[in-house]
Amino acid sequence: MPVVETDAQLVARCRAGDDDAWRELVDRFSRYVYAIAVQAFRLSEADAEDVFQEVFARAYQNLSKLRNDAAIRPWLAQLTRRLCLDTIRAGAREQLGEIPESSGVDDTIARLDESLFVHEALATLSSNCREILDRFFARDESYQLIGDALDLPAGTIASRISRCLVKLRTELEGRNPVAAESGG
Repeated sequence: MPVVETDAQLVARCRAGDDDAWRELVDRFSRYVYAIAVQAFRLSEADAEDVFQEVFARAYQNLSKLRNDAAIRPWLAQLTRRLCLDTIRAGAREQLGEIPESSGVDDTIARLDESLFVHEALATLSSNCREILDRFFARDESYQLIGDALDLPAGTIASRISRCLVKLRTELEGRNPVAAESGG
């Protein structure tokens, strides 16, 4: 099972000047930051790219101001939100566009947080589990197709999916005590 470094461990390495850690941090959060700009704020591709660059430039410059290393994700989300609003305001001055409703933005960011949370939990599973879950849920492949690809009987696929989902749920609950307490 691959060992996935926590956000706090990654930030600590960045603070220590580890360039590889900085590249990992950008890689870990790049889709997240870009998705906030495009999905929550509906920025154009060019504006989203500008926000993306500015978010990571400012994060690099101001990482020492982050009080809690584990809070890197919400810190980046807030920084992205501010820069997106600045971009929209600058564009609104030019063409009187509308700023998205805050509740819609919050809902989109919450969905993106959840997606990232599941993605990180999936990364801790074995490659066999990741592949079978990806084929079934993301690619919408049938038991037969998955079985043929993995050289397993189609009847075995359902039990493998079930076992992998149990492992995923255990991982998710271990990462989020609130979800474990509330039963979901």
